[in-house]
Amino acid sequence: MDKLYSIGEAAKYLGVSVSTLRRWEIDGKLVPERTQGQQRRYPISLLAPNLTKVSSQNCLTLAYARVSSYDQKSDLERQKQLLEMYCASKGWSFEIVSDLGSGMNYNKKGLKRLINSILMGEIGRLVITHKDRLLRFGAELIFSICEMKNVEVIIVNQGDEPTFEEELAKDVLEIITVFSARLYGSRSNKNKKIIENLKNVVDVVSA
Repeated sequence: MDKLYSIGEAAKYLGVSVSTLRRWEIDGKLVPERTQGQQRRYPISLLAPNLTKVSSQNCLTLAYARVSSYDQKSDLERQKQLLEMYCASKGWSFEIVSDLGSGMNYNKKGLKRLINSILMGEIGRLVITHKDRLLRFGAELIFSICEMKNVEVIIVNQGDEPTFEEELAKDVLEIITVFSARLYGSRSNKNKKIIENLKNVVDVVSA
């Protein structure tokens, strides 16, 4: 977590007067946080952003992998191997966290650990293979939290941006997969047949 400085401490840290800090706040140049009692508090990341950026290089890197179902476990292993090779090649101190579950499920053990590590300031970098490996809906919110907490986000396989039709087809597939599994059971033959037919439709749309 960022160390918070009072306005007097911040002025001393920067070598300026308190009135200068108040003027910078009015001008929008250096706007502090406020406590419940409306006292100014300056995080170190605001006073010395370059120092914070350098120090994050030495923080733990957390690599996250996810697949939706048990029949994709081989893909999960490939993701983990790719993340391991990528992080090792950069010389980072890293840990791999993985989940097996829907991208619409926010209650996965690995995802909750990831979010908690970000909020607690325990990591300096998040690495994923693709954006949708994090969440099908809501990944941008996690990225925004990372930005607020000075956590660097790296997506290894950016690739070409999917078309609107491809994104829509994948979103619909994810939604129907979840509800079909709840209705028929994730391992039932009927559920597997429905999902297989839907995947064929998605492949046609993406072709």
